[in-house]
Amino acid sequence: MALSFLYRLACRALELVRRLDLLLVVSRRHLERILRRYVRHYNAARPHRGLSLITPIARSEPNVDAAVRRHSVLGGIIHEYERAA
Repeated sequence: MALSFLYRLACRALELVRRLDLLLVVSRRHLERILRRYVRHYNAARPHRGLSLITPIARSEPNVDAAVRRHSVLGGIIHEYERAA
């Protein structure tokens, strides 16, 4: 059980390193800001398989007829999508 948790954690860390490879980090403060934003995306906006592909922080009921908006995160490395209100 502990090994599977560590494996998943290592996979997430590698995914983060691969994505951050596209950024130029200029200082420790800059890196901390990037990591905080990535963690916020990971915990709030990214769908999780264990939650039946819903986000951990529930969003309001989407309007099915509304257009889909895309928000770039971390300079376009990550994209978040949501229905317009």
